[in-house]
Amino acid sequence: MTAATLSPPETAVTENAIAIDDLTVTFSSKRGTVTALQDIDLRVADGEFVSIAGPSGCGKSTLLKVIAGLTASTAGDVRLRGKPVQGPQRGIGYVFQRAALLEWRSVRKNVLLQAEMRGMPRKAAQQRCDYLLEMTGLTGFESALPHELSGGMQQRVSLCRALLHEPGVLLMDEPFGALDALTREKMNVELHRIWRETGTTVVLVTHSVAEAVYLANRVVVMSPRPGRIVEIQDVDLPAERAYGETMERPEFIRVANRVRDLLGSPTAAD
Repeated sequence: MTAATLSPPETAVTENAIAIDDLTVTFSSKRGTVTALQDIDLRVADGEFVSIAGPSGCGKSTLLKVIAGLTASTAGDVRLRGKPVQGPQRGIGYVFQRAALLEWRSVRKNVLLQAEMRGMPRKAAQQRCDYLLEMTGLTGFESALPHELSGGMQQRVSLCRALLHEPGVLLMDEPFGALDALTREKMNVELHRIWRETGTTVVLVTHSVAEAVYLANRVVVMSPRPGRIVEIQDVDLPAERAYGETMERPEFIRVANRVRDLLGSPTAAD
């Protein structure tokens, strides 16, 4: 099985994978009502990589859950590939901050859990699993248990599991936040390579400005709660990005500084 190489984002992106109009999300409890998101309008094109940055509690994770159909909107419209989101969506992949692997299952069996839950054809799922393990550098660790893996390797397993069914949209909620700085950098490089090879539409929530800018075509900056989109910054960087070299490019520095300014402090994020 081979992966199609994504053309440069400027030419590969042709239609909306995600369309959000006038989205508001309000939660009610005995303590009162909290508006998590308000008046969100966003388009994510097919094959695009979009990062969402914002202060803690601004509704970034809530936005991902609404896109996935795990949280209902209070008002507004959310569509995946033109279809209204009404309940949990099977056509997406979801990666959380922690790998959430089953400790008693091997790497291979953790990845194939996705196939079991979805009733995927066994042979096709096994072939896809082999391809993903090779692509993420996990070949040779198929029989390892989660406790035998580093944090970065565990997140690679989680990513393979999320990609097993070839989702059109991959949602990632601060997936590298628990990793040390060096491992996080390596995972950023790995994720960007995987995105270019698979062409999957990715929406990433992160607190790291450097991560947001390095990975994305566009960075969405959100306000404190109630979360609103303050500004969307285009990232004019080459499709292939060496990590250290990219950090020194004027285009990277310009966008990173602007995002930090919008977040309110030059030390608001990494």
